[in-house]
Amino acid sequence: MLAVKWYKKPEMIVAFSALLISLITTAVSVYSAYIDRSYARASVWPRLEWGRSFGHEHFSYHVTNSGNGPALIQYAVVRYQSKPIKAWQDILSLPNAAQSHISTKILSPQEIVKPLSYEGSEMNTLLKIDESIDVELCYCSLYEECWIITREIASTAVDRCVVDPSIAFTQ
Repeated sequence: MLAVKWYKKPEMIVAFSALLISLITTAVSVYSAYIDRSYARASVWPRLEWGRSFGHEHFSYHVTNSGNGPALIQYAVVRYQSKPIKAWQDILSLPNAAQSHISTKILSPQEIVKPLSYEGSEMNTLLKIDESIDVELCYCSLYEECWIITREIASTAVDRCVVDPSIAFTQ
């Protein structure tokens, strides 16, 4: 009688088949978990947009969260003529200007906040000032993925939101 090699025995073929099926099942499970995690992150992904609106006697800045999840605004930096300001009063003395807090704020999905809104006849002054305003907002998702947005509506991914307190917009 010929000796059959150990790996050619029927029970070993069954064992190797079971091992192969287990490895494939494990790979599919790992990939499925990766897809589920990606889907969970995407389902609460914020997307901030900065804009302005103006008319004959109306001017406003607005920040909109057009994403699916809340945007955790970590900081805002507003510069006028390349110099950081702490509040709108540092450059504006308009009596009919309404102001809202923008730094360290949570914006729900589809929520709009107007950091500055003005109704009045000083539109030319405000539009002239607007030409020298630069804005930077840093915000994060619930999964601590962070982005910086500027007036150009270009969103850039960053590792985390860090700002020097001496230049942070406090209003």
